[in-house]
Amino acid sequence: MSPTTPAGPRHQPLLRPASPARLAWLADEVQAWREAGVVDGDQAAAILAGYSPGRRFSLVRLLTGVGAAFVGIGALWLVAANLESLSPLARFVLVTLVWVAALTGGEVLQARSASPPAVAATRLVAALLVGGVVMQAAQSLQVPAWEPALVGWWSLAALVHAYVARAVPPLVVGVLAGSAYAVWAPLDAGASGLGVVLALGVVGVGALALAAPHERVGLPVFARVWRESGLVLVLASLVVAAVPWTTAGERPATSALMLLLGVGSALVVLGLLVGGPGDRVEVLGALAALGTALVLVAWEAGADAEVVTGPDVAHAVLGVAACAVACIAVAATGTLRDDRRLVALATTALVVVTTLQAFTVFAPVLEGAWLFLLLGLVLVGTGLVFDRARRHVTAAL
Repeated sequence: MSPTTPAGPRHQPLLRPASPARLAWLADEVQAWREAGVVDGDQAAAILAGYSPGRRFSLVRLLTGVGAAFVGIGALWLVAANLESLSPLARFVLVTLVWVAALTGGEVLQARSASPPAVAATRLVAALLVGGVVMQAAQSLQVPAWEPALVGWWSLAALVHAYVARAVPPLVVGVLAGSAYAVWAPLDAGASGLGVVLALGVVGVGALALAAPHERVGLPVFARVWRESGLVLVLASLVVAAVPWTTAGERPATSALMLLLGVGSALVVLGLLVGGPGDRVEVLGALAALGTALVLVAWEAGADAEVVTGPDVAHAVLGVAACAVACIAVAATGTLRDDRRLVALATTALVVVTTLQAFTVFAPVLEGAWLFLLLGLVLVGTGLVFDRARRHVTAAL
């Protein structure tokens, strides 16, 4: 026996699960290494043999994430309750100290290579608590509690935290708060159907366009967050526009909405200039979905809930068809980018818009049992067509 050969049976090494996209990337890299002479054929095979296709679901990560969210929301709730037993300065100092402790704690845990779920949970608490700091500071300065600007400042603080620490949990909080602010601020003085659809769509397209520069600078995880949030908002604008009672209204555009349009246009140009072919297709597809949503809003049908006319049915069919096409595109994007959340998002949006159209358009002419029977058949048929179209689009791309 060779002195370097260990005694006893050799055990098969544990295979590390990796997503199909990661395995495809690794295979390309290993092939490049072989061509460059870095590894030989046996070594390349040994590297690839250490991985298996699959996905990991961490119950610990889920529990710590939900727990951290509850802690952060509970802290914000305490701030909203005003902590009447303390003075405004004392409340501000207390909330700030807790936020600083969570902020530094997350980075200390990261520096000590602590458990990733623990690091992510601590960073999430810090990102939520900074909203409490903003709100408490606003209260001390006599700023009204329900100002959109407070959500904007909260978003900015969380985004700074995310990009400095290269951390995903603060990014998620910052993107959610920023999206809420960008939609809320233009509609604060009053909203029309056209304004709601336009705000949702423009913010969504802008967020989607921001995914491209993140891919370019090597932040694919950040790009995924921006892409998912953007597609959620674009689909939301299309779903809202497809509802029959969403009308354009008579309220003129506000300066805030015009500013939002300008910023969104600049982000679209940025995404088209720096993005790859896939990024450009996504942005242009989102613009097409927004244009369709605006057409649906301008076509005011279904205002009379008691009488169903031909234009009402045509509006409903166009709405469902437009949403189906958009959902197929989103699902195909999720399949190509190995993002299951996008596939789930597309499926949910399609179910929501189909159900809404059935109950708003066909409820006056069908009784309850027949309505549910028709809705079930429509959902089954739509689902089969949706899955078949998604597979064909994905295979073609």
